[in-house]
Amino acid sequence: PPNPAGVDESECADIRNITWQEYRQRTNKLQVQYLLLTRSNMDCAQRFNQNSLSTAQQSYFNVSHPTKVIVHGYRTLGTKPSWVKDLAQALLRVQDANVLVVDWVYGASFAYNLAVENYKEVAVQISVIINELQKHGCELKSFHFIGVSLGAHVAGFVGTLFRGKIGRITALDPAGPMFKGADTFDRLDPSDALFVDAIHTDADYFGISIPVGHVDFFLNGGKDQVGCSRSKFTSMYDYVICDHMRALYVYMSALGGSCQLTGIPCGSFEDFLRGQCVDCDIFKGTCPTIGLSENCGIPAMSPIPKEQKVFLITTSSAPFCVHHILLVLQVSALDKSAELEVTLTVDKVGTQQTLNLQTDTTVYKAVLTHPAALCHIHAIQLKNTGAWLYKQRDIHVKSVCLSEIPALRREQPLCVHNVVIRRGTPWSHDLVQVCHTF
Repeated sequence: PPNPAGVDESECADIRNITWQEYRQRTNKLQVQYLLLTRSNMDCAQRFNQNSLSTAQQSYFNVSHPTKVIVHGYRTLGTKPSWVKDLAQALLRVQDANVLVVDWVYGASFAYNLAVENYKEVAVQISVIINELQKHGCELKSFHFIGVSLGAHVAGFVGTLFRGKIGRITALDPAGPMFKGADTFDRLDPSDALFVDAIHTDADYFGISIPVGHVDFFLNGGKDQVGCSRSKFTSMYDYVICDHMRALYVYMSALGGSCQLTGIPCGSFEDFLRGQCVDCDIFKGTCPTIGLSENCGIPAMSPIPKEQKVFLITTSSAPFCVHHILLVLQVSALDKSAELEVTLTVDKVGTQQTLNLQTDTTVYKAVLTHPAALCHIHAIQLKNTGAWLYKQRDIHVKSVCLSEIPALRREQPLCVHNVVIRRGTPWSHDLVQVCHTF
């Protein structure tokens, strides 16, 4: 596209770093700045302010396009967030939009409690820009805020200022410290936009543990993320923020669309793992997905259910997707407790889970995961493990059934009946690779 008059490609705008010395000598001004990225300038951000649309310098901003507003969070060391351009470009590859990046590093650095004191003033300043864009023809419902950590609550307060009429807020591990017990006026909540979705990955530390949107995705329970182990990082800082930042990287990966990250509503992660939640009836049978689909892909509903916790399991690296497979096991009554190791394999890739069988229960459910869809899993293996003296010797399995959740098609479970699992002798069965449909 032609370069708009007055825009110098050689001077791309960027978020600033703030040194400790600059921070100590700070004035009372927050120095909030805005950067604009569009499909016409994906690699070269343009400085943007409330006068950008009415001055002689032509802006890349297109009032007929939707606007994404990225709001970063607390910056411990005063450094600019390195991920902003990647997120903006990921959004632009999916949608022809204006992407406004809010640079408030100056007010977000070094002291967390002071950054929290600043967040509402930042929201007020952002609202001035929104008001100006409205005068030029932008509708409130065309704004989609994407707030990371403390930035999610900034976005929420912008929504409060506009009485919940902005289109959407997506919160990427919204900040927990100083917010969990806060009034809804002071933190993100479902009333802040027409639709609010959140991804939780560090609910026991930097993130918030309560639902704050219409749909709240709790990845792996929302606390400890796969692959965030101390040994993999060169610094304690990277280790500490690994869980917290996983929400951002999962979201960016989901925008790429190589696989769907789908959540299932449930009361708790423990109930989800026990196979107690397998459908999305509360959303008219359609499960919400992470990404840019309108309302996370759930059908139009009035009112939209709110504060719905949905759960999914992810892997440690992009694209983060696994298939969730429901195991239903029925056994004859046992004289002693037992351990049954279940393995699903495709070629040499196997995933294992151990079930603890008790004398007072004959039906067991569990959610297993595998990189492959159920239709492509080659075999299931059952192994009777545990101590020789104190565990059940033979286990009579009346039936073992597998089904993918949420069901993508109306599939019958894949079942095997009447199997005796002897201790020390693994049993395996080839699974039919063609899915049965009604």
